[in-house]
Amino acid sequence: MERPRTLGELRESGYRVLPVREEMRKNLIAKIQAGEPIFPGIIGYEETVIPQVENAILAGQDIIFLGERGQAKTRMARLLVNLLDEEIPIVAGSEVNDNPFDPISKYARDLIAEMGDETPIAWIRREERYAEKLATPDTTIADLIGEVDPIKVAEGRYLSDELTIHYGLIPRTNRGIFVINELPDLAERIQVGLLNIMEERDVQIRGYRVRLPLDVFVVASANPEDYTNRGRIITPLKDRFGAQIRTHYPRTIEHEIAIMEQERMPVEVPGITVTVPQYMREIVAEITHLARRSPDISQRSGVSARMSVANYETLISNAVKRALRLGEKHAVPRISDLPALVASTLGKLEFETLGEVQEDRIIEKLINGAVVATFNRYFSVRDFDDLILAFENGLTVEASDLQPAMRYVHQVAHIESLRRATQRLGATGDPALVAAAVEFVLEGLHLNRRVNKERATGGGAARYRS
Repeated sequence: MERPRTLGELRESGYRVLPVREEMRKNLIAKIQAGEPIFPGIIGYEETVIPQVENAILAGQDIIFLGERGQAKTRMARLLVNLLDEEIPIVAGSEVNDNPFDPISKYARDLIAEMGDETPIAWIRREERYAEKLATPDTTIADLIGEVDPIKVAEGRYLSDELTIHYGLIPRTNRGIFVINELPDLAERIQVGLLNIMEERDVQIRGYRVRLPLDVFVVASANPEDYTNRGRIITPLKDRFGAQIRTHYPRTIEHEIAIMEQERMPVEVPGITVTVPQYMREIVAEITHLARRSPDISQRSGVSARMSVANYETLISNAVKRALRLGEKHAVPRISDLPALVASTLGKLEFETLGEVQEDRIIEKLINGAVVATFNRYFSVRDFDDLILAFENGLTVEASDLQPAMRYVHQVAHIESLRRATQRLGATGDPALVAAAVEFVLEGLHLNRRVNKERATGGGAARYRS
């Protein structure tokens, strides 16, 4: 059906304009009844954060997300766009998305007074009704609300004329969703201006009061520490948000792995197949979980899930690089690839102590802790009595991130407990999978103090012995 193009046609169509909160509530109810996901791609919030967001939308409350970095606050805000109608009508040419039946700008009121039912109507998509601003100390009232346009003044308009205003982000998001990230970073006087828009529905620009009954759903984000500190946010503005929702990091290894798999950039090389064993995924996720509990790492800014994703990508890349250099067709990450994760971990953490050497040691401690925790979920050291005996009788095993997979098979193929372990890890038959499993078992025994390990030069090069 062709959409109405004039105000008269819109009236005849029986179209009803809903306030943005009612519109979002209507579409949320439809999604719940249809069993559709409200936030596709958001993992681990199904029983914690998402129900609170649903309650806030049903109640028509503005939302502030409190959480450390990397907790999907901005992504959730952006996904709220899916709760808006696909398109809505506005007065054509309006800068503030004027409702054709109840215009708020002088431009739209004058146009309707002049043209009546012939007033042209435009339709805007839901994406055009979303605006986002990162709060910084230099954010101005002009950015958020507006400023007098000197060109319009030069054209002969008076300063007191509303038509001289160049509107900021919030008025231009009228009948939509406005998101402001890191709210406490706004200067107090700017917070007052934001409060006026949200509560009083008016603004003062250059000393002139402009009445703008905006229809805006406001979403903000903040770090809990900044949000609760005195002086970082004015109390009346804090009181204006109806729902304060605390986000969190993935609470299980399974959720962390699911995020890693969803967010990573695929490494696709013609002729090379990549397989990541489950235990290697668990090690990467465990490193992040240990970092979130480590006293050596600042927990004020948090440890983002982006660290898990970056480490996962680096681990796979190092395995692919080995396959390319050795001419192998199957790339499988190993324990000896883990030192490569230092580069992708350093930039994601804030340390409580300074010093490059000490930082490397902290990361090494995290990696070792993740390996031993994962190993102990799969095995007991008592499972490898014959392997430990073989080491006591003089067995040595060379390991390296550049060692061909078949060499591992030749070194330990005769040891029964190791063969059973590789089978339990799903590494039967494929040399690359066997090599990864062998390194995992040897490193687990070493970290459990049953096998010694001599480091050699190079990334993951080592010799395991009694």
